Amino acid sequence: MLHLLPTQTTTDEHTRNANVAILPIGSFEQHGPYLPLSTDAAIASIIAREIAQLYPVRHLPPITISCSHEHKAWPGTVSISARTLSMLIIDIQSSLRASGVQKLILINAHGGNYALSNVVQEATVNERCMALFPTNTNWKAARTKASMETSSHEDMHAGELEVSILLAANPELVKDGYATVDHIANDRNDLLTKGMEAYTQTGVIGRPSLATAEKGRAVLDYLNEAFASCLRSIDVAV
Repeated sequence: MLHLLPTQTTTDEHTRNANVAILPIGSFEQHGPYLPLSTDAAIASIIAREIAQLYPVRHLPPITISCSHEHKAWPGTVSISARTLSMLIIDIQSSLRASGVQKLILINAHGGNYALSNVVQEATVNERCMALFPTNTNWKAARTKASMETSSHEDMHAGELEVSILLAANPELVKDGYATVDHIANDRNDLLTKGMEAYTQTGVIGRPSLATAEKGRAVLDYLNEAFASCLRSIDVAV
């Protein structure tokens, strides 16, 4: 099994001497009966792991609990406030700067972490020191590159995209059963108020039956390439 946590030593980091850090951010929330509660943290860590193999960045361990309040109806889900998540990012950025790392990229894999966009906007008022990756545009392009049949709206949670990434990178995290629980709920206008339980009984909104390891690999390959543009956005030469 490939490690989801970074394994570098302080000597490794001294040699690397990176000026950019990547921080995976996931969640601890239900992902149906076949994916772990830590799915989003695992996916963020997988993306960060691959990026760290290709680019000279400091690979940080993930934030594994974030804003999952819409999943409150299912056992196991744990959340923190958007305020707490924002302060965690600010504190981590401050610590990195004290050690000489001036730029931070948030590798977010949980769509409910809306606060991260505001954190990045505020951090970059005076300098290009922080970015968010992947963006919604990145995810859309990755789906196209992987020839996925679903859109991000249709395949919101525990579906084709997430299962495919885990099948490609850490298949031991995927349990049997994902091929038989497709559920579409495209009309979710009151999701923020009513929560996920108003739209699904299983916790699934999407089509996991379409997932394959090949699609997951194509998504990751695209994101690896797209990360170069993210670095350029914060004035880092690639």
